[in-house]
Amino acid sequence: MLPGLVDAHMHLDKAFSLPRVGNVSGTLEEAVRNYSGAAHLFTKEEIKSRIERSALQAVAYGTTAIRTHLDFHVKAGRDVALRTIEAALEVKETLAPYLTLQLFPMCPYNLPSEQGLEVAEEALRMGVDGLGGAPHLSPTPKEDIQAVFRLADRYDCPVDLHTDESDDPGVRTLSYIAEATRAYGYAGRVTVGHLCSLAAMPDADAAALIGEMAEAGLKAVTLPGANMYLQGRHDGFPARRGVTRIKEILAAGVPLATASDNIHDPFHPFGRGDLIQIGLVTAYAAHMGVPADLRTPLRMMTEHPAKLLGLERYGIEVGAPADALLVDAATPEELFTLVPERRWVCRAGSWLRTAPPRGTWQDGRLAALWEAAMQAVPFEPQSAEAVKEA
Repeated sequence: MLPGLVDAHMHLDKAFSLPRVGNVSGTLEEAVRNYSGAAHLFTKEEIKSRIERSALQAVAYGTTAIRTHLDFHVKAGRDVALRTIEAALEVKETLAPYLTLQLFPMCPYNLPSEQGLEVAEEALRMGVDGLGGAPHLSPTPKEDIQAVFRLADRYDCPVDLHTDESDDPGVRTLSYIAEATRAYGYAGRVTVGHLCSLAAMPDADAAALIGEMAEAGLKAVTLPGANMYLQGRHDGFPARRGVTRIKEILAAGVPLATASDNIHDPFHPFGRGDLIQIGLVTAYAAHMGVPADLRTPLRMMTEHPAKLLGLERYGIEVGAPADALLVDAATPEELFTLVPERRWVCRAGSWLRTAPPRGTWQDGRLAALWEAAMQAVPFEPQSAEAVKEA
Protein backbone atom coordinates (compact mmCIF):
# COMPACT_ATOMS: atom_id res chain seq x y z
CA MET A 1 0.00 0.00 0.00
CA LEU A 2 1.16 3.48 -0.90
CA PRO A 3 -0.37 6.85 -0.10
CA GLY A 4 -2.26 8.30 -3.07
CA LEU A 5 0.27 9.23 -5.74
CA VAL A 6 0.95 12.91 -6.40
CA ASP A 7 1.71 14.14 -9.92
CA ALA A 8 3.41 17.51 -9.45
CA HIS A 9 3.65 18.55 -13.11
CA MET A 10 1.14 17.75 -15.84
CA HIS A 11 -0.41 19.55 -18.83
CA LEU A 12 -3.93 18.16 -18.68
CA ASP A 13 -5.35 20.72 -21.11
CA LYS A 14 -2.91 19.65 -23.86
CA ALA A 15 -3.42 15.90 -23.40
CA PHE A 16 -4.63 13.88 -26.40
CA SER A 17 -4.23 16.86 -28.74
CA LEU A 18 -1.67 15.14 -30.98
CA PRO A 19 -4.21 14.23 -33.71
CA ARG A 20 -4.91 17.96 -34.07
CA VAL A 21 -1.42 19.37 -33.43
CA GLY A 22 1.50 17.39 -34.82
CA ASN A 23 5.25 17.65 -34.41
CA VAL A 24 7.22 16.20 -37.31
CA SER A 25 10.71 17.11 -36.02
CA GLY A 26 10.01 16.04 -32.44
CA THR A 27 11.69 19.19 -31.13
CA LEU A 28 10.52 21.38 -28.29
CA GLU A 29 10.70 24.39 -30.59
CA GLU A 30 8.24 22.91 -33.10
CA ALA A 31 5.92 21.72 -30.33
CA VAL A 32 5.75 25.23 -28.86
CA ARG A 33 5.27 26.83 -32.27
CA ASN A 34 2.58 24.41 -33.47
CA TYR A 35 0.55 24.42 -30.28
CA SER A 36 0.72 28.20 -30.01
CA GLY A 37 -0.59 28.48 -33.55
CA ALA A 38 -3.52 26.17 -32.83
CA ALA A 39 -4.49 27.49 -29.38
CA HIS A 40 -7.24 29.78 -30.68
CA LEU A 41 -9.00 26.85 -32.40
CA PHE A 42 -9.78 24.88 -29.23
CA THR A 43 -13.23 25.40 -27.72
CA LYS A 44 -13.78 25.53 -24.01
CA GLU A 45 -15.70 22.24 -24.12
CA GLU A 46 -12.86 20.51 -25.97
CA ILE A 47 -10.32 21.74 -23.43
CA LYS A 48 -12.58 20.71 -20.57
CA SER A 49 -13.03 17.20 -21.99
CA ARG A 50 -9.27 16.76 -22.42
CA ILE A 51 -8.64 17.82 -18.81
CA GLU A 52 -11.32 15.44 -17.53
CA ARG A 53 -10.11 12.47 -19.55
CA SER A 54 -6.43 12.83 -18.66
CA ALA A 55 -7.16 13.58 -14.99
CA LEU A 56 -9.44 10.55 -14.62
CA GLN A 57 -6.91 8.35 -16.39
CA ALA A 58 -4.31 9.42 -13.81
CA VAL A 59 -6.79 8.68 -11.01
CA ALA A 60 -7.35 5.20 -12.47
CA TYR A 61 -3.63 4.48 -12.05
CA GLY A 62 -3.56 5.68 -8.44
CA THR A 63 -2.99 9.45 -8.48
CA THR A 64 -5.09 11.45 -6.02
CA ALA A 65 -3.46 14.89 -6.40
CA ILE A 66 -2.24 16.74 -9.51
CA ARG A 67 -0.68 20.12 -10.24
CA THR A 68 -1.40 21.03 -13.85
CA HIS A 69 0.16 23.84 -15.84
CA LEU A 70 -2.32 25.54 -18.15
CA ASP A 71 -1.89 27.01 -21.60
CA PHE A 72 -2.26 30.79 -21.35
CA HIS A 73 -1.89 32.40 -24.77
CA VAL A 74 -2.63 36.02 -24.02
CA LYS A 75 -1.17 36.98 -27.39
CA ALA A 76 -3.99 35.05 -29.09
CA GLY A 77 -6.52 37.12 -27.14
CA ARG A 78 -7.89 37.48 -23.65
CA ASP A 79 -10.77 35.10 -24.34
CA VAL A 80 -8.39 32.42 -25.65
CA ALA A 81 -6.30 32.59 -22.47
CA LEU A 82 -9.26 32.64 -20.08
CA ARG A 83 -11.33 29.90 -21.74
CA THR A 84 -8.69 27.41 -20.59
CA ILE A 85 -8.85 28.83 -17.06
CA GLU A 86 -12.65 28.58 -17.02
CA ALA A 87 -12.57 24.99 -18.29
CA ALA A 88 -9.97 23.94 -15.69
CA LEU A 89 -11.84 25.60 -12.81
CA GLU A 90 -15.02 23.77 -13.79
CA VAL A 91 -13.23 20.42 -13.90
CA LYS A 92 -11.57 21.14 -10.57
CA GLU A 93 -14.96 21.64 -8.96
CA THR A 94 -16.47 18.55 -10.62
CA LEU A 95 -13.61 16.25 -9.62
CA ALA A 96 -13.04 17.68 -6.13
CA PRO A 97 -14.50 14.61 -4.36
CA TYR A 98 -12.05 12.37 -6.21
CA LEU A 99 -8.94 14.44 -6.89
CA THR A 100 -6.99 17.38 -5.48
CA LEU A 101 -6.30 19.54 -8.53
CA GLN A 102 -4.03 22.60 -8.51
CA LEU A 103 -4.05 25.03 -11.44
CA PHE A 104 -1.02 27.07 -12.56
CA PRO A 105 -1.41 29.19 -15.73
CA MET A 106 1.78 29.59 -17.73
CA CYS A 107 2.35 33.33 -17.78
CA PRO A 108 3.27 34.58 -21.27
CA TYR A 109 6.77 35.59 -22.32
CA ASN A 110 7.59 39.25 -21.85
CA LEU A 111 5.11 39.33 -18.97
CA PRO A 112 5.93 42.94 -17.93
CA SER A 113 3.55 44.04 -20.71
CA GLU A 114 0.43 45.49 -19.09
CA GLN A 115 -1.83 43.13 -21.00
CA GLY A 116 -0.03 40.02 -19.76
CA LEU A 117 -0.03 41.18 -16.15
CA GLU A 118 -3.67 42.17 -16.25
CA VAL A 119 -4.90 38.84 -17.61
CA ALA A 120 -2.68 36.84 -15.24
CA GLU A 121 -4.09 38.85 -12.35
CA GLU A 122 -7.61 38.12 -13.57
CA ALA A 123 -6.83 34.39 -13.58
CA LEU A 124 -5.73 34.67 -9.95
CA ARG A 125 -8.97 36.44 -9.04
CA MET A 126 -10.89 33.65 -10.80
CA GLY A 127 -9.34 31.11 -8.46
CA VAL A 128 -6.18 29.52 -9.89
CA ASP A 129 -3.73 28.26 -7.27
CA GLY A 130 -0.48 29.88 -8.37
CA LEU A 131 1.60 31.24 -11.23
CA GLY A 132 3.69 29.35 -13.76
CA GLY A 133 5.68 30.21 -16.84
CA ALA A 134 8.81 29.41 -18.85
CA PRO A 135 11.09 32.43 -18.49
CA HIS A 136 14.08 30.71 -20.10
CA LEU A 137 12.23 31.00 -23.44
CA SER A 138 11.96 34.77 -23.09
CA PRO A 139 14.48 37.32 -24.41
CA THR A 140 14.06 39.09 -21.04
CA PRO A 141 14.02 36.23 -18.50
CA LYS A 142 15.20 38.20 -15.47
CA GLU A 143 12.52 40.88 -15.95
CA ASP A 144 9.84 38.23 -16.48
CA ILE A 145 10.85 36.38 -13.32
CA GLN A 146 10.65 39.60 -11.32
CA ALA A 147 7.18 40.32 -12.74
CA VAL A 148 5.92 36.85 -11.79
CA PHE A 149 7.26 37.19 -8.26
CA ARG A 150 5.77 40.68 -7.79
CA LEU A 151 2.34 39.43 -8.80
CA ALA A 152 2.64 36.24 -6.74
CA ASP A 153 3.71 38.25 -3.70
CA ARG A 154 0.72 40.58 -4.13
CA TYR A 155 -1.68 37.62 -4.13
CA ASP A 156 0.31 35.49 -1.66
CA CYS A 157 0.41 32.50 -4.01
CA PRO A 158 3.14 29.98 -4.90
CA VAL A 159 5.27 30.00 -8.06
CA ASP A 160 6.08 27.01 -10.28
CA LEU A 161 8.27 27.70 -13.31
CA HIS A 162 9.48 25.62 -16.22
CA THR A 163 13.19 26.23 -15.84
CA ASP A 164 16.08 25.88 -18.28
CA GLU A 165 14.46 23.21 -20.45
CA SER A 166 17.41 23.42 -22.81
CA ASP A 167 20.50 21.51 -23.92
CA ASP A 168 22.47 24.78 -23.79
CA PRO A 169 24.73 24.79 -20.69
CA GLY A 170 24.70 28.59 -20.78
CA VAL A 171 20.95 28.78 -20.06
CA ARG A 172 20.92 29.45 -16.31
CA THR A 173 17.75 31.31 -15.33
CA LEU A 174 17.73 29.02 -12.29
CA SER A 175 20.11 31.48 -10.66
CA TYR A 176 17.69 34.39 -11.27
CA ILE A 177 14.84 32.35 -9.74
CA ALA A 178 16.91 31.51 -6.66
CA GLU A 179 17.81 35.19 -6.29
CA ALA A 180 14.16 36.28 -6.55
CA THR A 181 13.10 33.58 -4.09
CA ARG A 182 15.51 34.94 -1.49
CA ALA A 183 14.59 38.57 -2.19
CA TYR A 184 10.85 37.96 -1.75
CA GLY A 185 11.18 35.63 1.23
CA TYR A 186 9.59 32.84 -0.81
CA ALA A 187 11.63 29.89 0.48
CA GLY A 188 9.57 26.71 0.25
CA ARG A 189 7.02 28.29 -2.10
CA VAL A 190 8.85 28.08 -5.42
CA THR A 191 9.16 25.02 -7.65
CA VAL A 192 11.48 24.69 -10.64
CA GLY A 193 10.82 22.03 -13.27
CA HIS A 194 12.86 20.30 -15.97
CA LEU A 195 16.35 21.77 -15.22
CA CYS A 196 17.78 20.13 -18.35
CA SER A 197 20.71 22.49 -18.78
CA LEU A 198 22.16 21.22 -15.48
CA ALA A 199 22.81 17.93 -17.28
CA ALA A 200 24.71 19.72 -20.07
CA MET A 201 27.12 21.86 -18.04
CA PRO A 202 30.35 20.95 -16.23
CA ASP A 203 30.08 19.34 -12.81
CA ALA A 204 31.45 22.35 -10.93
CA ASP A 205 28.98 24.76 -12.54
CA ALA A 206 26.06 22.44 -11.87
CA ALA A 207 27.12 21.93 -8.26
CA ALA A 208 27.18 25.69 -7.69
CA LEU A 209 23.66 26.11 -9.09
CA ILE A 210 22.32 23.17 -7.09
CA GLY A 211 23.85 24.83 -4.03
CA GLU A 212 21.90 27.99 -4.86
CA MET A 213 18.72 25.90 -5.11
CA ALA A 214 19.25 24.45 -1.66
CA GLU A 215 20.19 27.80 -0.12
CA ALA A 216 17.10 29.52 -1.56
CA GLY A 217 14.76 26.75 -0.40
CA LEU A 218 13.60 25.78 -3.88
CA LYS A 219 11.65 22.61 -4.69
CA ALA A 220 12.11 20.77 -7.97
CA VAL A 221 10.51 18.41 -10.49
CA THR A 222 12.12 16.15 -13.07
CA LEU A 223 10.18 15.07 -16.17
CA PRO A 224 12.30 12.19 -17.49
CA GLY A 225 9.90 10.79 -20.09
CA ALA A 226 9.24 14.03 -21.93
CA ASN A 227 12.81 15.31 -21.57
CA MET A 228 14.41 12.15 -22.97
CA TYR A 229 12.02 12.43 -25.90
CA LEU A 230 12.52 16.15 -26.61
CA GLN A 231 16.11 16.94 -25.70
CA GLY A 232 19.24 16.29 -27.72
CA ARG A 233 17.36 16.55 -31.02
CA HIS A 234 20.06 18.73 -32.53
CA ASP A 235 22.96 16.57 -31.32
CA GLY A 236 24.99 14.04 -33.22
CA PHE A 237 26.29 11.14 -31.15
CA PRO A 238 26.82 11.09 -28.25
CA ALA A 239 23.41 12.78 -27.84
CA ARG A 240 22.31 14.50 -24.67
CA ARG A 241 19.05 13.18 -23.19
CA GLY A 242 18.10 16.14 -21.01
CA VAL A 243 17.25 14.46 -17.70
CA THR A 244 18.47 16.66 -14.86
CA ARG A 245 20.98 15.68 -12.18
CA ILE A 246 18.54 13.70 -10.03
CA LYS A 247 20.95 12.19 -7.52
CA GLU A 248 22.88 15.41 -7.00
CA ILE A 249 19.72 17.46 -6.39
CA LEU A 250 18.44 14.91 -3.88
CA ALA A 251 21.83 14.77 -2.15
CA ALA A 252 21.68 18.56 -1.67
CA GLY A 253 18.45 18.14 0.32
CA VAL A 254 16.18 19.68 -2.32
CA PRO A 255 12.73 18.00 -2.45
CA LEU A 256 12.59 16.51 -5.95
CA ALA A 257 9.48 14.97 -7.52
CA THR A 258 9.15 12.97 -10.70
CA ALA A 259 6.11 13.69 -12.84
CA SER A 260 4.24 12.87 -16.05
CA ASP A 261 4.35 16.18 -17.94
CA ASN A 262 2.50 15.56 -21.22
CA ILE A 263 0.27 12.79 -22.61
CA HIS A 264 -0.14 12.15 -26.37
CA ASP A 265 0.42 15.72 -27.51
CA PRO A 266 3.04 17.46 -29.69
CA PHE A 267 5.42 17.70 -26.74
CA HIS A 268 5.27 13.99 -25.87
CA PRO A 269 3.35 11.42 -27.93
CA PHE A 270 3.41 8.74 -25.23
CA GLY A 271 2.59 8.45 -21.52
CA ARG A 272 -0.64 7.52 -19.80
CA GLY A 273 -0.65 9.41 -16.52
CA ASP A 274 0.76 6.42 -14.64
CA LEU A 275 3.30 7.57 -12.08
CA ILE A 276 4.57 4.05 -11.46
CA GLN A 277 5.54 3.91 -15.13
CA ILE A 278 7.20 7.32 -14.73
CA GLY A 279 9.01 6.05 -11.62
CA LEU A 280 10.43 3.20 -13.69
CA VAL A 281 11.61 5.64 -16.37
CA THR A 282 13.19 7.74 -13.59
CA ALA A 283 15.07 4.71 -12.30
CA TYR A 284 16.36 3.97 -15.80
CA ALA A 285 17.41 7.56 -16.47
CA ALA A 286 19.12 8.09 -13.11
CA HIS A 287 20.78 4.68 -12.90
CA MET A 288 18.76 3.65 -9.85
CA GLY A 289 18.67 -0.12 -9.43
CA VAL A 290 20.00 -1.22 -6.06
CA PRO A 291 17.41 -1.75 -3.27
CA ALA A 292 18.06 1.59 -1.56
CA ASP A 293 17.72 3.41 -4.87
CA LEU A 294 14.38 1.83 -5.73
CA ARG A 295 12.79 3.38 -2.64
CA THR A 296 13.77 6.81 -3.97
CA PRO A 297 11.40 6.90 -6.99
CA LEU A 298 8.58 5.92 -4.65
CA ARG A 299 9.31 8.96 -2.49
CA MET A 300 9.55 11.10 -5.64
CA MET A 301 5.93 10.29 -6.52
CA THR A 302 4.54 10.46 -2.95
CA GLU A 303 6.31 12.33 -0.14
CA HIS A 304 8.32 14.81 -2.21
CA PRO A 305 5.50 16.01 -4.52
CA ALA A 306 3.17 16.19 -1.53
CA LYS A 307 5.60 18.78 -0.10
CA LEU A 308 5.62 20.63 -3.41
CA LEU A 309 1.83 20.85 -3.44
CA GLY A 310 1.64 21.73 0.26
CA LEU A 311 -0.63 18.79 1.04
CA GLU A 312 -1.41 18.59 4.74
CA ARG A 313 -1.60 15.37 6.77
CA TYR A 314 -0.36 13.37 3.80
CA GLY A 315 0.57 9.72 4.08
CA ILE A 316 -0.59 6.44 5.56
CA GLU A 317 -0.92 7.36 9.21
CA VAL A 318 -3.59 7.82 11.84
CA GLY A 319 -5.56 11.01 11.26
CA ALA A 320 -4.57 11.50 7.62
CA PRO A 321 -7.16 11.48 4.81
CA ALA A 322 -7.59 7.90 3.59
CA ASP A 323 -6.13 8.45 0.12
CA ALA A 324 -4.28 5.29 -0.84
CA LEU A 325 -3.19 3.00 -3.63
CA LEU A 326 -3.06 -0.75 -3.16
CA VAL A 327 -0.92 -2.48 -5.80
CA ASP A 328 -0.49 -6.12 -6.70
CA ALA A 329 3.17 -6.27 -5.67
CA ALA A 330 4.98 -7.15 -2.45
CA THR A 331 8.15 -5.05 -2.81
CA PRO A 332 9.42 -2.03 -4.74
CA GLU A 333 11.55 -4.43 -6.83
CA GLU A 334 8.43 -6.35 -7.86
CA LEU A 335 6.48 -3.13 -8.41
CA PHE A 336 8.98 -1.66 -10.87
CA THR A 337 9.69 -4.99 -12.57
CA LEU A 338 6.07 -5.93 -13.27
CA VAL A 339 4.33 -2.50 -13.21
CA PRO A 340 1.13 -4.32 -12.23
CA GLU A 341 -2.21 -3.42 -13.79
CA ARG A 342 -4.17 -4.64 -10.77
CA ARG A 343 -4.57 -1.58 -8.53
CA TRP A 344 -7.14 -0.45 -5.99
CA VAL A 345 -7.57 3.32 -5.59
CA CYS A 346 -9.04 4.82 -2.41
CA ARG A 347 -10.04 8.47 -1.91
CA ALA A 348 -11.14 9.78 1.49
CA GLY A 349 -12.00 6.26 2.62
CA SER A 350 -14.05 5.28 -0.44
CA TRP A 351 -12.88 2.91 -3.17
CA LEU A 352 -12.91 4.60 -6.57
CA ARG A 353 -11.38 1.80 -8.56
CA THR A 354 -11.09 -1.89 -7.64
CA ALA A 355 -10.19 -3.32 -11.04
CA PRO A 356 -7.48 -2.79 -13.67
CA PRO A 357 -7.48 0.68 -15.27
CA ARG A 358 -9.71 -0.48 -18.12
CA GLY A 359 -12.15 -2.08 -15.70
CA THR A 360 -15.20 -0.61 -14.00
CA TRP A 361 -15.34 2.46 -11.79
CA GLN A 362 -16.95 1.78 -8.42
CA ASP A 363 -18.44 5.27 -8.28
CA GLY A 364 -21.37 5.71 -10.69
CA ARG A 365 -20.79 9.44 -11.18
CA LEU A 366 -17.13 8.84 -12.01
CA ALA A 367 -18.10 6.13 -14.49
CA ALA A 368 -20.42 8.56 -16.27
CA LEU A 369 -17.75 11.29 -16.35
CA TRP A 370 -15.22 8.82 -17.75
CA GLU A 371 -17.53 7.62 -20.53
CA ALA A 372 -18.40 11.18 -21.53
CA ALA A 373 -14.73 12.22 -21.59
CA MET A 374 -13.75 9.13 -23.62
CA GLN A 375 -16.41 9.92 -26.22
CA ALA A 376 -15.47 13.61 -26.38
CA VAL A 377 -11.71 12.94 -26.61
CA PRO A 378 -11.22 9.47 -28.12
CA PHE A 379 -7.74 8.07 -28.52
CA GLU A 380 -6.97 8.66 -32.17
CA PRO A 381 -3.65 7.93 -33.79
CA GLN A 382 -2.76 10.18 -36.68
CA SER A 383 -4.60 9.23 -39.85
CA ALA A 384 -2.93 7.21 -42.61
CA GLU A 385 -3.03 10.32 -44.79
CA ALA A 386 -1.26 12.38 -42.14
CA VAL A 387 1.38 9.69 -41.66
CA LYS A 388 1.95 9.45 -45.41
CA GLU A 389 2.24 13.22 -45.70
CA ALA A 390 4.77 13.32 -42.83
